[in-house]
Amino acid sequence: MQVMLFAKIEEARSRLKGIAHQTPVLTSSTLDKIVGSKVFLKCENFQRMGAFKFRGAFNAISQLSEKEKRLGVVTYSSGNHAQAVALVGKLLNVNTIVVMPKNSPKTKMAAAQEYGAQVILYDPEISVREEVAEKLIEQNGYKLIPPFDHVDIIAGQGTASLELFEQIGDLDYVLSPCGGGGLLSGTAIASKGKNPACKVIGIEPELADDAAKSFYSKTLHTVKNPKTIADGTRTASLGKITFPLILEYVDEMKTVSEKEIIEAVKFLFFRMKIVVEPSGALGVAALLNSKVSVDGKVGVIISGGNIDASTMKMILES
Repeated sequence: MQVMLFAKIEEARSRLKGIAHQTPVLTSSTLDKIVGSKVFLKCENFQRMGAFKFRGAFNAISQLSEKEKRLGVVTYSSGNHAQAVALVGKLLNVNTIVVMPKNSPKTKMAAAQEYGAQVILYDPEISVREEVAEKLIEQNGYKLIPPFDHVDIIAGQGTASLELFEQIGDLDYVLSPCGGGGLLSGTAIASKGKNPACKVIGIEPELADDAAKSFYSKTLHTVKNPKTIADGTRTASLGKITFPLILEYVDEMKTVSEKEIIEAVKFLFFRMKIVVEPSGALGVAALLNSKVSVDGKVGVIISGGNIDASTMKMILES
């Protein structure tokens, strides 16, 4: 399974060449000193549409048949995947419909609409996004592009870690945020494919800790409508594909508090002069608060930088 998926990640890397940005890897002597190791931040906040999600969306949609592209695609997302699908739809001339919770960040809603997607809002307190999308598929014949539980999405997301190894060389640890598990499972397979001894650690908010509970109990857990500031991780559970991959290839799962996430966003802004959304700061939050024990060379996936001005203002003033 790992060999097959690693090959798919390498294929995705070729597919994305010249289309996705090769995002920079940044370092901080202050962070290195705090952690006691050399830390390399893979900054997907500089990716097209501001997050790693572009990789998976392009890898999946570009492989659709002409008939599927003609009918259009639908997805559901709290924001970044919606933007990614919308942008890829624009690039490939594919009609896109995105189902988003009504409490999604306004910047993410606006960006999806600006890329040409039709945005359909739902209330997460009373509706299930998968059911909303399924109804649209039944009515219109759209192709579903899920946010994480799809081999082509996972392969696309894994290219960020593959690229990190190409830029830096061998790494001893890689830390990745975890929502639905597409990025984490892709990161784990890519990292182990490059260095089987590399330890992969998933990080999620305490208020959305379904993956950590699932990982340690080996039973899929669900958190209903999680309330974390890290909106990119507000998924109810891991997927049917991502859960077994994470069990097999991820070494540890750790959680961080809302306060720790906020402090990490502030650290990245004030110390490194980069804008990172709360979900993207999870790995740094874990390092700053000694939630993980690491040594040697440590890679961290900074997953995105799409944050509302009002949320950033609140964080910086806190």
